[in-house]
Amino acid sequence: MTPEQSDLTVAVDALLTESGITRNRALIRRIVTTGIRLGQEGTDRLDLKIASAAIVEMHDAFRLFQPYADVPKVTVFGSARTQQDDPLYKQARDVTAVLAERGWMVVTGAGPGIMQAAAEGAGEKMALGVSIQLPFEEKPNAVVAKDTHSVEMKYFFTRKLMLVKESTGFICLPGGFGTMDEMFELLTLQQTGKAEPMPIVLLDQAGGSFWKGLDRFVNESLIPAGVISADDFDRVLVTDSAEAAVAEITGFWRNYDSLRWVDDVLLLRLKNTPTDAEVEALNAEFGHLIVDGGITVTAAVPAEVEDNDRIDLPRLALRLRQREVGGLYRLIAAINALGTAHTDG
Repeated sequence: MTPEQSDLTVAVDALLTESGITRNRALIRRIVTTGIRLGQEGTDRLDLKIASAAIVEMHDAFRLFQPYADVPKVTVFGSARTQQDDPLYKQARDVTAVLAERGWMVVTGAGPGIMQAAAEGAGEKMALGVSIQLPFEEKPNAVVAKDTHSVEMKYFFTRKLMLVKESTGFICLPGGFGTMDEMFELLTLQQTGKAEPMPIVLLDQAGGSFWKGLDRFVNESLIPAGVISADDFDRVLVTDSAEAAVAEITGFWRNYDSLRWVDDVLLLRLKNTPTDAEVEALNAEFGHLIVDGGITVTAAVPAEVEDNDRIDLPRLALRLRQREVGGLYRLIAAINALGTAHTDG
């Protein structure tokens, strides 16, 4: 550390102390220090505007979501151009109404079309919106704005972050470039392991074929070309049933709770401890996904205890082979189907 860097650290620490900041000081110091260095290094004004707007927008969004941190959320994507007399509008409204009744908040892009329908289904108390500033077409919808459950973004990348970050389930209805972008980013985050496993539903109107075209493209073009694995699309439910969509979203969390990697060991935290016979059955069905040692029941490991990370839950430990993301989804489905799992969905 140079003398200049040392002086800056001392000055920032003094500012944090004066501001009464005691928690997460290292992270706050990093944010403040980086901002100052951007100024010291003569960063271009446009770059500064991007960085400044991004952190302000994230701050606003964090404040919007913070009061509902313990409430499960599902994000709904779909076209802003869908009209109210379109069967897809009713489908979006119906599926979110059921989820809201079951205690799920619904996150949308706070615009018209499918976003409006999803917010209507959820109702004012259960709808959250993350809107985007556009010169045309999209305005915050009344259902979300009326209850001040919304935040507006300038940049798509910050908006997309917040539409994904807080939710534990996703429903995509037919849409255009924006919907495709959001849907494919979801799949990319899952495929690369940058996001934890989540239920993803591609929902169409009854008898619709919109997502069937994507299913064909995956199986007839992407998989044969070798650019994705044969089971990469297994994590997605393609359906025209609102009831099936609700069951997929809620059922994913019936027994499975979360995961954590500790070195090369994958820990799957569960709500219920499986029996020896159930673990034996899991090993028989999914042993080919594991490097060595099999699937075993374990208590929280030291790294989890140190972080107080879900230490009260039972967990399964395994060494998963690389690129077996689709297999991991099938394992989670089997865990949720165990006799020891909750069955009330």
